[in-house]
Amino acid sequence: MKPVSVYVHIPFCTVKCGYCDFNAYAGLEALKGDYRDALVAELRAVAPDIAGRTIGTVAFGGGTPAEVPASHIAQVIDAIRAAAPLEPGAEVSLEANPGTIDAAHLRDLRAAGVTRLSLGAQSFDPGELRFLDRIHSPEATAASVALARAAGFESVGLDLIYGLPAQPMASWEASLRRAIALDPDHISTYALTVEDATPLGLRVDRGRVTPLDGDLVAEMYDAATVLLTSAGFGQYELSNWAKPGHRSRHNSVYWTDGEYLGIGAGAHGFFSGERYENIAHPRAYVEAVAAGEPGRTRPALLNAYRPDRETAIFDWVTLALRLIEGFDLATFERRFGVALDDALGAPLEACEAAGLLQRDGNLRLTARGRLLHGEVAVQILAHLRALSPAPS
Repeated sequence: MKPVSVYVHIPFCTVKCGYCDFNAYAGLEALKGDYRDALVAELRAVAPDIAGRTIGTVAFGGGTPAEVPASHIAQVIDAIRAAAPLEPGAEVSLEANPGTIDAAHLRDLRAAGVTRLSLGAQSFDPGELRFLDRIHSPEATAASVALARAAGFESVGLDLIYGLPAQPMASWEASLRRAIALDPDHISTYALTVEDATPLGLRVDRGRVTPLDGDLVAEMYDAATVLLTSAGFGQYELSNWAKPGHRSRHNSVYWTDGEYLGIGAGAHGFFSGERYENIAHPRAYVEAVAAGEPGRTRPALLNAYRPDRETAIFDWVTLALRLIEGFDLATFERRFGVALDDALGAPLEACEAAGLLQRDGNLRLTARGRLLHGEVAVQILAHLRALSPAPS
């Protein structure tokens, strides 16, 4: 059987940024030790599910995983190894914020088995960092990259955000150039999304902040494509560029129908055809794991479901289309037992006619389609819903 992946959610942050709607919390430092114990206990509980399997990738996300002691990360990795052996050369990635990790912490993380570090740089403009509630400086990002290299990480990546209110193109291009100058192995670029019920969302609702014009946001995406490609980064997913050999293997599992366990508060998983999520609040999660029944492999489960056929097709196609290479039509047919055009002919034909999709052995988004992935997804979903029987 194929290796399984493991996602571990660490929900702690020093400061929760105003644009963030992730399951993250500031001010829960006292819970960190109990939370580590709960992660280890959940991994012990889930071990029977993956007996005989190997683990190909592990990812610590959040929150900010580097906010917990490296010894906690080491204990969780040990618990993962106890549940199932790691593949030789397994990718173990962890997210960190610049300026909050010193040389000793990074060395300890590397010694614990972390191979890939992703730094939330977001911008190299001090004013933009303040708007995003980031507590680091541009200089701290450069220092953190140097420290990560010295600690021996096999891959170091930077995350950047564009499309901030009133952000000029020149500022975005300057951030890209400063990121490139640090010679990372991977760069992720994300357009700022205004989420409901976040502090930023409330400011937008009240008219205090005006989102950037969508056409300019699209131009920023195109600018990133030009600059990163010319610097030797290959785009392999809508928001991700990598030097050769440095693609995120863990994230690729999500885009290619791979199985992954979700461990921790609010973590999502996909295993044995079932999608599930854990209880979200870290304190409630810790209490649920502590009260778990012997033999129950998911002690903090909030809900789980098996996608119906239409949902499974939608998930598979829309995730695979995030990949720049798209997907092979024969792969779809093997997965679902039907030709792609028989399942989705009408919306795909419409998207091809609109210049959003192309076929050249694979089905993939065009350069224009990469800006309108959401529109392609809407058309596919509408078609599949029309095919679904009405609820009785």
